[in-house]
Amino acid sequence: MKPIFLFSTGLLLALATAAAPFAARAADQPVVVELFTSQGCSSCPPANANLIELTRRPDVLALSFSVTYWDYLGWKDVFGKLQFTRRQEIYEPKLGQPGPFTPQMVINGQASTVGYDLAEVNALIARMRRPSGAPSLTLRGGRAVIGPGVARGEAADVWLVLYDPLTREVPVRRGENSGHTLAHAHVVQELVRLGDWEGRAASFPLPDAEAGLKSAVLVQERNGGPILAAATN
Repeated sequence: MKPIFLFSTGLLLALATAAAPFAARAADQPVVVELFTSQGCSSCPPANANLIELTRRPDVLALSFSVTYWDYLGWKDVFGKLQFTRRQEIYEPKLGQPGPFTPQMVINGQASTVGYDLAEVNALIARMRRPSGAPSLTLRGGRAVIGPGVARGEAADVWLVLYDPLTREVPVRRGENSGHTLAHAHVVQELVRLGDWEGRAASFPLPDAEAGLKSAVLVQERNGGPILAAATN
């Protein structure tokens, strides 16, 4: 399946180690790569493979969000959530896209490309620079500790991302990928808004993650803007 843009008449489709904390300074925080993918999209398996490759890079926080808008083709993505579809939809206006498509990779909330073009993804990662005034971010003692910085315009969102650090294989029995077993890595299970960051030092309690999941925190300008800070445990 080639990238296809979706429109709606109202809203778009309703929408380092596990034992040690990851303390990230603004200068050396990972670049966040979000893959928007679907088990119902025949163009997505190569992008899934590229994300698996990116999970091996210590300078990248790779996250896989399964969207729902291809479920009608005959296979309901077992990881898909409408909330993840909505996150992708919110990105598109600022990224200059007329609507969501798969497979899409969004890099630090600042740029996007098709997820099966790893060379372009790596080039975008190499060009990423954090906005001036970006805060430090540390996960420690069950809290997300954010340093002072510059919150441009509105307060920034603080997001908790719970994701599976393992690679999971899913046999697909219907739709465009029928008969294939698809590999997924760093599959996002939950996305929770913790609150606002307004430029001052702040601390947010982190709820316990379900067994086997890892936690990541993103400080991101409102309405799908640039990611200012990121850390994972």
